[in-house]
Amino acid sequence: MTEAELLAMSPEDYMNAQQLAFFRGMLLDMKNAILERGEETMQSLRESELLPDPADQATLEEEHVLELRTRDRERKLLKKINEALERLDSGNYGYCEETGEPIGLPRLLARPAATLSLEAQAYREIQQRQFAG
Repeated sequence: MTEAELLAMSPEDYMNAQQLAFFRGMLLDMKNAILERGEETMQSLRESELLPDPADQATLEEEHVLELRTRDRERKLLKKINEALERLDSGNYGYCEETGEPIGLPRLLARPAATLSLEAQAYREIQQRQFAG
């Protein structure tokens, strides 16, 4: 199933078996890509060598730091992906955890691990800004 076919479905079909299978595949692909990149990073770090030029060594170390930061963000995303897969298994996927309303296909296509509808997310962000300032 393509994204266009998914979006062409009627609202009554929301989170039917085809849509659930589509998002499961999408989440599993994301998970596998993250795990693969993590393994590549670990392999790269194991194989890195000391460079004779201190400037080159510093550049290499900075690249490693940036790579590790990216992997850390992906580790957090991996946790959200696993939680989304659990919601798929429990039948709660695609519904806002605060309102129980559908999150919506366009939002799930953009953020497959989303737990809040756009409205609930916007409200949460407003609340955070008010209490942070």
